[in-house]
Amino acid sequence: MAPASAVETAAEVPRPESIEELFTALEIPLLTYARRFAPNADMAEDFIQEAFLRLHAQFGEIRSPKSWLYRTVHNLALNHQRDEAKVVPMRATADTEDDPVAALVDSRPLPGEQLSQREGVRLMEKYLEKLDPRDQEIIQLKFHENLSYQQISERTGLSVGHVGYLLHHSLKSLAADLATAGLVP
Repeated sequence: MAPASAVETAAEVPRPESIEELFTALEIPLLTYARRFAPNADMAEDFIQEAFLRLHAQFGEIRSPKSWLYRTVHNLALNHQRDEAKVVPMRATADTEDDPVAALVDSRPLPGEQLSQREGVRLMEKYLEKLDPRDQEIIQLKFHENLSYQQISERTGLSVGHVGYLLHHSLKSLAADLATAGLVP
């Protein structure tokens, strides 16, 4: 039997009848919450939209949708931060205007490093060409045009969730290819 406080809490917060009702009630508070973790407002909106898409798929099974949504938004933000930490830029440049000493240092890679970088870029291009054209387009929109999942969805006509799914699996495939080639651990 549940403690009296849990019963009282459940009685105080009735379960919403529909996703629409829940969205109307929680959109602004969830956006405020997500902005604490998201790098920008677009990404916070993506987290909210993804959380509601996931909730929609299992709405009847979730006992406390409000808590579930907050936890899901939090987890999506943490996953995004972890994934972003794995992204290593292919080229780094020093801003020599702000640091006069950096202007004196030759920041170009050594010849052996240049060769390795060119080989890595060539392999990456080869692996990208192996992907389905739709996956190539999504990667192009995400990493070259820096579009959010929502913007990619609008451009391609795919749902936001499907964009995330395709991007995840494409990047996973590329990572496996790079690991096989010995370029990443």
